[in-house]
Amino acid sequence: MTETRFSAFDHHCMARALRLAERGTYTTRPNPMVGCVITQGEETVGEGWHQKAGEPHAEVFALQAAGERARGATAYVTLEPCAHTGRTGPCAEALVAAGVARVVAAMRDPFAQVDGAGFDRLRAAGIIVQSRLMEAQARRLNRGFLSRVERGRPWMRVKLATSLDGRTAMANGDSKWISGEASRRDVMRWRARAGAILTGAGTVLADDPSLTVRFGDDTAFEPPLRVVLDPGLATVARGNVRQGEAPTLYVHTADAKPPRDADVQRVVAPATGSNFDLKAVLELLAGRGINEVHAEAGATLAGAFIAAGLADEVLLYVAPVLLGDQARPLFGGLGIQTMADRLKLEIVDSRMIGEDHRLLLQPAR
Repeated sequence: MTETRFSAFDHHCMARALRLAERGTYTTRPNPMVGCVITQGEETVGEGWHQKAGEPHAEVFALQAAGERARGATAYVTLEPCAHTGRTGPCAEALVAAGVARVVAAMRDPFAQVDGAGFDRLRAAGIIVQSRLMEAQARRLNRGFLSRVERGRPWMRVKLATSLDGRTAMANGDSKWISGEASRRDVMRWRARAGAILTGAGTVLADDPSLTVRFGDDTAFEPPLRVVLDPGLATVARGNVRQGEAPTLYVHTADAKPPRDADVQRVVAPATGSNFDLKAVLELLAGRGINEVHAEAGATLAGAFIAAGLADEVLLYVAPVLLGDQARPLFGGLGIQTMADRLKLEIVDSRMIGEDHRLLLQPAR
């Protein structure tokens, strides 16, 4: 099969479409983020992005902007146009009706109701279809959606703040604040892009976190679901995690006895004793349309996700402080005994956030 050759202008347009798609980071879930650019020759005549789940898709906004100039044009879209009717109509049909001559997509949509059907509809109408332009960037953008569709579980991120000597809290549990104010503001962006913010009962009891998104400006976002792993439902009657507009879900074991007056969302997950089957927990959340899970938990739960091979990335804020060898470690329960057993991570991104060093790491392949 001959590899498609794309021009510099093609790359320029797809890069623009990807930037447009990013504008939906906080508002499109459980849908993917999608951007679209429509051109006549080398002139952009329309562009758009999917702004919110349930509202028009990127192609519709771009076609509306292009109007009659969409006829004979090229449409650059970051994901295969949909071919089914959900809460909105099929974008493939809209492109056909507008008379577009060529569609360039970054990638095929693996969602079962699309998965090539959009391309097939376009080709059946005589439209030239090309794909896999900047595919790696498009997959990175929608890693959560793709994880849920392809693996049956959300993309899992573990966030931690640590001292230079790898400690996350004092021996008595005091952890406020290791990282600086700039880092705490930065975390809000990561929380907002997640479908769920997850923690354990121990963290709720010790720190009483709210696990909400607080921007302090008019940034639009959909409040993520707060998820508490609480085997015995010890925390349902207390805590900031139940306050505010964001919904809260308690995951517990089958033998837990909820308080009679506790009106909460809760669900049973498989467990051995008080230890949850974490893969089953993530699959349960995927079934609720969660694309990304952002975990803010203690060393035990964070270590459990790492040990189970379920942490897709670690978001680590390293503060220029020392807490000493009596303070609590970064991860617990890894069971590493020899250098041969060490877990290797790759640095995906490294930057300064205020006085702290922020690292984004993924398991080495």
